[in-house]
Order: sequence, then C-alpha cells, then structure tokens
Amino acid sequence: MEESKTQEQAQPEKERLIDKAKKLIDKADDFIDDKVEDLRQTEAFKKVKDTYEKAEDYVEDKIEDIKQSGVKEKLESFADKVEDKTEETVAKMKEFSKKAAEKTADKLEDIAENLKKKAGDIDKKEETGNA
Repeated sequence: MEESKTQEQAQPEKERLIDKAKKLIDKADDFIDDKVEDLRQTEAFKKVKDTYEKAEDYVEDKIEDIKQSGVKEKLESFADKVEDKTEETVAKMKEFSKKAAEKTADKLEDIAENLKKKAGDIDKKEETGNA
C-alpha cells in the first residue's frame, strides 16, 4: 500500500514539473517575441534593413546588366572555342603518342637484334675456342 501512495505522489510531482516547465517556456517565448519586436522598432534595425534592401536592389540591377550585356553568349562562344582547341590538342597528342610508341618499338627491336647478334658472336667464339 505504501508503494502505491509513493507512486501516486510521484505522478502529481511530475505533472507539476511539466506544467511549470511549459509555463516557463511560454514566458520565455513571449519575452523573446517582445524583444524581437522592440529590436525591429529601433533605428539601427531600420537602417540595416534599408541598407540590405538597397544592396539587394543593386545586386539585382547588376545581374540584369550582365544578362543584357551578352556575357552569357560570349562565355558560351569562348567555351566552344576552348572545346575545339582541346579536341585539336588531344588529337595531336594521340598522334604524337602513336609516333613515339612506334619509334620506341623500333628502337627496342634494334636493341633486341643487337643483343641477339652479340649473343650469337659470343656463342661462336666459345665454340671456336672450345674446339
């Protein structure tokens, strides 16, 4: 029986704490709202807001100027030219790589032939020296 009384007492305490916390949160929320409203009424806030709006208008005007100046088309044209040049350069690099690979293969074949000849000469010397 004592346990049930303790549990019953704990339950109202929890509820009271929750109610108190809710009230405290509501008061804090109201306080913050009041202070924000007070801040909005200050001259400093009004000046900052005005400056922000002017800056926003300025940026929008400059964006419009850029759009009207044809920069987008110029950049697209430039990008096309760069792409064409890149393709040309890549084609030249492929051709150069092919030629370099062929020359390297030829040189390696020459070296291999020279090594075979030298190995053949050494074998002949050994055969004549042993006979």
